[in-house]
Amino acid sequence: MSNNDTYTHGHHSSVLKSHTWRTAENSAGYLLPHLDKTMTLLDVGCGPATITCDLATRVAAVVGIEPVDDILDKARATAAERNVFNATFEVGSVYDLRFGDDTFDVVHAHQVLQHLTDPAAAIAEMVRVTKPGGLVAVRDADYHAMTWHPQPPELDRWMDIYQAVARHNDAEPDASRYLIEWSLDAGVPRSAITASSDTWLYATDDERAWWADLWADRTVNSAFGEQARQYGITDEAEQREIAAAWLEWATHPAGWFTVPNGELLIRI
Repeated sequence: MSNNDTYTHGHHSSVLKSHTWRTAENSAGYLLPHLDKTMTLLDVGCGPATITCDLATRVAAVVGIEPVDDILDKARATAAERNVFNATFEVGSVYDLRFGDDTFDVVHAHQVLQHLTDPAAAIAEMVRVTKPGGLVAVRDADYHAMTWHPQPPELDRWMDIYQAVARHNDAEPDASRYLIEWSLDAGVPRSAITASSDTWLYATDDERAWWADLWADRTVNSAFGEQARQYGITDEAEQREIAAAWLEWATHPAGWFTVPNGELLIRI
């Protein structure tokens, strides 16, 4: 991201609740078979570094970057708590990486491209710093492809609001379906791209309660909620109705929510 990009989610505690749940196993499984202890890895948009630290146990060294440093203290704390000593963290823009050409064996970005105003430019820069024979690995969700049951109208409204906020920020919330197109726009040959997909599912009582609680909170209190009010897309009264609907949805014993994620491996 750059200073011209607006991060729709922000780093509210309800957002970090989701981000810290992520592991290499549940969020980067498509990449893991390709890693070994000789590799260096750049993690773009490392956030609180739960995935980053998992990846660090599988390679020689990792650098995690974020466009602002307000989350990097959390990333460093995660590494310290896990006794991960081969990961460093710094401020950096995916549009203007400070590293020379052909620096890393792997460049990884999880749920990053959906928030960018120019994802193709970001991919081109990630490709630039990747060694010949190395990999660029990107994974992003597709909001319009998410499905849920039951379907209260308030959750349909949540989707409409989320789409409107993200697009006001000149971002693409349905990023998954555009990953190949953005890579081609970045100059990547189609033969270098391997595509896959995977899905997060929240269907048990505990999973539904966790997912609904964090989105109820995010709808009102996170940067997303604040932006939705600021842009005139909704108001707090409607947000609280949506939050209550999230919590009600979670009580349904047959409740189901899927988040599809598109994945690309780009062989340099």
